[in-house]
Amino acid sequence: MAEIHIHHISLTCRDPLAVERFYSRHFGFERARVVELGEGNQIVFLRGPGIRLELFRATADRPVPPPENDGYPWPSVRNISFEVDDIDAKLAAMGADADVAFGPLNFDAFIPGWRSVWLRDPEGSLVQLTAGFVDQENPPPPPPQ
Repeated sequence: MAEIHIHHISLTCRDPLAVERFYSRHFGFERARVVELGEGNQIVFLRGPGIRLELFRATADRPVPPPENDGYPWPSVRNISFEVDDIDAKLAAMGADADVAFGPLNFDAFIPGWRSVWLRDPEGSLVQLTAGFVDQENPPPPPPQ
């Protein structure tokens, strides 16, 4: 089977430019392509560390409040997560743009040194920063069907 890679995550935004600036400034994204749709509307692709973001302009209001803590409790995309070397240093570097929604939390009971914090991007979507996560050597297989 051919290798599969995630191509992009699509975000619908009231203010795509504010979202673009946030991900560019703090996570190294840059414009990869702009698709003009006419009447001043466009889709902007941002290329980042191993992933692209596709930004659409919202055409309706949000039907539910922004997620709390670490994400919605119902089936949905919970958050976007970026691995960083040092949570505290990244939060300090982000300054006022680090709108902390939840944490930082330590998960030493599961993985020594693992920490995470959840931030809100300019649209209120959750961005998780995580440091110290390591894969399990021999994870148990899923239960049989």
